[in-house]
Amino acid sequence: MLEIKNSVAVVTGGASGIGESIIKCWIKLGGKAVIGDINAESLVRVEKEISEIGGEVKTLVCDVTKEDDNKKLAQLALDSFGSINLVVPAAGIIKDGMLLSTDRKTGKVKRKMSLEQFESVININLKGVFLTIRECGEQMVNLDCKGLICLISSIGSLGTAGQLNYSSTKAAISVMPKVITAEFFRRNLSGKIRCVAVAPGYVATSMVKSMEKAILDKIIDQIPVGRLIEPEEVASLIFEVYKNEAIAGETFFIHGGLRLGSKG
Repeated sequence: MLEIKNSVAVVTGGASGIGESIIKCWIKLGGKAVIGDINAESLVRVEKEISEIGGEVKTLVCDVTKEDDNKKLAQLALDSFGSINLVVPAAGIIKDGMLLSTDRKTGKVKRKMSLEQFESVININLKGVFLTIRECGEQMVNLDCKGLICLISSIGSLGTAGQLNYSSTKAAISVMPKVITAEFFRRNLSGKIRCVAVAPGYVATSMVKSMEKAILDKIIDQIPVGRLIEPEEVASLIFEVYKNEAIAGETFFIHGGLRLGSKG
């Protein structure tokens, strides 16, 4: 079993949402952290809050779509703490829209998902994940670090109307643990560096909780446990997988029993 105390986590998108919860829970358990996020103001806030409880944290304004920024993030972890034990590329965006939207009267296409809508989500949610885990993974191998690469998929990976861009990235992420584990196995690395993904359902982040009440109530009505998933519950799952060295190569859903047609 791996210990969290004094272990080093690198988390992108760590200045808000699930990423922020992961960082704060990790710190409370005695871990050290490096946070990458595009939002400089939020990074300052999170760093201040962690410092006030005595946590060890370093931050970097980071655009995950940029190769050099990801290299700097991995290097910051090495320069600050000398190792990388957990990598969670949690940076992501949503730009929902139908592939083709038709006019109710004419039946003709009146709007379509723009190339920018599609590419921006692909770039951050998929390209960004690739760059983060590649750069951090390289340093983990070279420094003989033991730990976990934990990707963030989503229940959206099963296919959600209006999210062709988002669902495509999350479906791709859900298969990555099998590919990476197989590649590491070939190089005798899989016993040291494991890879998994967690796939949350609707999580009680500030963004989700700010949704229109009628829409949010409709969502919750479809969740068997009767509520949103707490960000801390997602963090807890990640940490249990981190500690348990028998777990590798899989995607774990955490969604309160949600599925299409939950009520049967």
